[in-house]
Amino acid sequence: MISVSERDYITKGVDRSVRADGRARLDFRDLNLETGMITQASGSCRVTLEGGTDVLVGVKVEVGSIEPDAEAAADADDIDDDGGARTAGGGGPGTDDTTGSSGGGTHARNRGRISCTVACSPSATRVFDPRDVESMCNEYSQLLNRVLNSAHGGVDLAALCIVPGSTCWVLNVDALVLDYGGGLLDAIFAATRGALHNTRIPRATVEQTDGRVEFEIEDEETEIVAGWEDVPLTVSMSKIGYRHIVDPTPLEELCSSARLTVAVNRRGNLCALQKGGEGGIEPSLLAEMVQTAKQLGQTLLSRHDTLLAAEARRIAKGVDPTGFR
Repeated sequence: MISVSERDYITKGVDRSVRADGRARLDFRDLNLETGMITQASGSCRVTLEGGTDVLVGVKVEVGSIEPDAEAAADADDIDDDGGARTAGGGGPGTDDTTGSSGGGTHARNRGRISCTVACSPSATRVFDPRDVESMCNEYSQLLNRVLNSAHGGVDLAALCIVPGSTCWVLNVDALVLDYGGGLLDAIFAATRGALHNTRIPRATVEQTDGRVEFEIEDEETEIVAGWEDVPLTVSMSKIGYRHIVDPTPLEELCSSARLTVAVNRRGNLCALQKGGEGGIEPSLLAEMVQTAKQLGQTLLSRHDTLLAAEARRIAKGVDPTGFR
């Protein structure tokens, strides 16, 4: 809950580009990450935001069956249950030239897939209405699945195919929210991209004998996830009054009438849009928010790559991660 005076204070501050924590409207909080946190996983990453948000993502690789129908459905445009528009991989100005649909038929039968799940730990759910936790986790899980399995998701799903039409690698991405301090969806995408960067896949050798296709999986995980660098990050913006801000705190989220999440890749292309909240966004403000996301998304990706490069150097030196403190 938030009082009328607190709401008025935050709204007037946003109008003057002065937020309660000292940031301007378009300033992000510091983001820290560590990779290789979970030894049993094929890849992992922990992301923390100044102010309390803490997300841990683990990726587990397994051999699975190709499901073309499910893959094609993952790329379809959809509408939120609360009426918000949600699109992944749609065309239009500023997007990739390729369509969002992965298509069916032979193409879909030659792709692997990514299965994403978002969950909240008991320590994080204390700040949420219990009725909202399941809905939020489902919403974020669906968005992750839709983006990562689309043509704009970055990961080369064709490279995950082992035996066309039969067998593929399945990347199980599990995100656990450890603590909440606002900006949750952006932190989840940042941790997911970091975990995919850290993920290694065993090498598969395929042989055809007497008309039968057989494959052998090596024990050691050595292959990187092709295309991880093209996985987008999200920029979530909240409309407060007649202005919009990025990386909102929990109190700012309570003052927001509408939110817009934009996924941007390293080429500056829009990979997904998702609108939430009960309020509307004027067309002129919507265009301004999308342009803001495109510009800031490039900065976020550059910072993210710098942090991942530092983590790669740490791992190469054999230095253990700091871990949980």
